[in-house]
Amino acid sequence: MDLQLRNKVVIVTGASEGIGRAAAERFSQEGALVALAARTQNDLDNVANDIASTSGNAVIGIATDVRKEESVKALIEAVVKKWGKIDVLVNNAGTSSASRLEELTNEQVDEDFNLKVKGAIFCTRHALPYLKKSRGCICNTTTPGGKAPTAGTQPTALSRAAGISLTKTWAFEFANDGIRVNTVCVGFLRSRQHKLRWEQAAKQNSELTLDQFYDQFNARIPMGRVGEAKEAGDVIVFLCSGAASYVTGTAINADGGMSPVV
Repeated sequence: MDLQLRNKVVIVTGASEGIGRAAAERFSQEGALVALAARTQNDLDNVANDIASTSGNAVIGIATDVRKEESVKALIEAVVKKWGKIDVLVNNAGTSSASRLEELTNEQVDEDFNLKVKGAIFCTRHALPYLKKSRGCICNTTTPGGKAPTAGTQPTALSRAAGISLTKTWAFEFANDGIRVNTVCVGFLRSRQHKLRWEQAAKQNSELTLDQFYDQFNARIPMGRVGEAKEAGDVIVFLCSGAASYVTGTAINADGGMSPVV
């Protein structure tokens, strides 16, 4: 299937690892020109070189802190200076932060909201004039917890619910400009974050293997396994492609069936 992404200019935030990197790899494989954004330039350079060497297409990395609007503005300006347009924006910055109310700090709430919600707003605000010109696409990464939160999942469930709300709002606001906006609600994936949690757990139980650590999630997932970043990245790329030209305002679960809501 031709996803009609050749020579499209794509910005992916949170692109140095995980879902962002996986989406960037697939975009590049499909012929897109990809700008990677994250905070550490050295990491971005390494990822950009890896992806470009495999796909043969141009990939650049631009150090960006999406919590700071001036940094986001510089990102957008650099991409437009390089390639003259923007066709796709993937708002993917942010990792899980989860606590019960008794342990939840104001700093946690502020950091999570600034990174995931205000970061998406800043990126979309400054990319919007160019997305209007290209009649482009936006995809926000959220989680099923934004639809159906459980105990001990704040502030991430709060910020992800806001991301889903922004998705629907922007789908209505930008429809007349030909811009589609969707979100992928990502469930449990193999990730660096979960590996770090396993390492902490292994300090208490030295016999605990990484696979055994993931087994605790497998039992809660109807498909019986934790997902891979590539599986979420592929959904993001599809939603931003010509193959999804009539899809907007949707929140698609990529969670192995774990969410109790569709």
